[in-house]
Amino acid sequence: MLNALGLLKERRFLPLFVTQFLGAFNDNLFKTAMVLFATYQIYRNPAAEQNFNAFATAIGVIPFFTLSALSGQLADTHDKAAIIRIVKTAEIGIMLLGAGGLLVAESGFTTIGMTMMLTAVLCLGIHSTFFGPIKYAILPQHLKEDEVLGGTGLVEAGTYLAILFGTVSAGLMSVRVAAIAVLVVAGVGWLVAMLVPTAPRLGPKLKVNFNPITASWRLISATMHIPRLFMAICAISFFWTMGAVLIAIFPPLVKNLLTADQTVSTFVIALFSIGVAIGSVAINALLGGKTSAKFGPASVLTMGVFVVIFSLLARSFPHAAAGTLYDLNDFIRMPQGLLIVVALMGIAITGGMFVVPLYAFLTTTVSKDQTARTVAANNVVNSGAMCVGALVVVVLGFAGVQPQDMLFLVAAMCPVSAWLAQKLHLLCD
Repeated sequence: MLNALGLLKERRFLPLFVTQFLGAFNDNLFKTAMVLFATYQIYRNPAAEQNFNAFATAIGVIPFFTLSALSGQLADTHDKAAIIRIVKTAEIGIMLLGAGGLLVAESGFTTIGMTMMLTAVLCLGIHSTFFGPIKYAILPQHLKEDEVLGGTGLVEAGTYLAILFGTVSAGLMSVRVAAIAVLVVAGVGWLVAMLVPTAPRLGPKLKVNFNPITASWRLISATMHIPRLFMAICAISFFWTMGAVLIAIFPPLVKNLLTADQTVSTFVIALFSIGVAIGSVAINALLGGKTSAKFGPASVLTMGVFVVIFSLLARSFPHAAAGTLYDLNDFIRMPQGLLIVVALMGIAITGGMFVVPLYAFLTTTVSKDQTARTVAANNVVNSGAMCVGALVVVVLGFAGVQPQDMLFLVAAMCPVSAWLAQKLHLLCD
């Protein structure tokens, strides 16, 4: 068996890996630039900042809920590499809109600029909806059976490293530089996508159902009645519900509770990316390439413990002097800051260890002509769960619940995820 990292030398894997890496990098470069711009330069109210982040998260996942069924059908009916090239061409136009929004908002036309940026977020959601099923479903076509878990782990690790670099870059760039960068990266991603090997349709050609409601219902019905897929999708959905809550509350929590500037906010998001990437690779090593959920319950329960620890640390964190915010150097030098770093890394590493084998289940336990639709069904359920998570943040925010208290909601969901993972382990291992 090839070592998982050895796949990076293979033409059958490397172009896909680089394409998805650049796509994730660009997506997060733009979104982080937008969120930091809104949090630190436009809004001056913690509730408004939190609600904006929740709203941006929600509109970004709406396309997954409405269009995933169509994307899965198209991916299982047509050459997956051809669809990748179409999607990467569309990314150039989306980034033109988003970059324009950044520049317009910076020029003082805030309402118009924010509308353009949020529209770009919606379009990026559509972009990811059509690319998402392919980046996992194409792996069983190009890789051997004992390489799929390693390939999935590399894709997941690469995605979160891309999030890391995109997030850090957004924190270091001015708005104008970020606007130029997203266009350049979109162009490079389009060029690399041309090198992805063909992945033609397997099995009989499908009659595509273009009705998003009936297509989604049939897709979910055809997938969720299979016990192993039901358990895996439910566990992944709980994970992303927790993720939606964390995504929405972190920037305002860093600014208003830890009283830190956007360099610290960028650093916090970067820690998550590093941690999930480490967890993605580590779980492949622990499982020896075998797709299994046996470490899932322990991983997600440990994640819940780290979430509670982080909430307690955040509550006791000393505030900066009135009218000032800690920069990254100040934050790191504080003993409490280092403890928070450890807690965040713990959350991210255990989260990566939990979710990667579940994605591998989706692509290795069905026939190769059904993988894209299986991933698409997962995306429909996941996106609905993320919308619920974002909505919960908004509702609890209006009810006066503070971000540090919302972390307990995340911790409370971990035992449910552990129970689902244990059921899956007993069912399949």
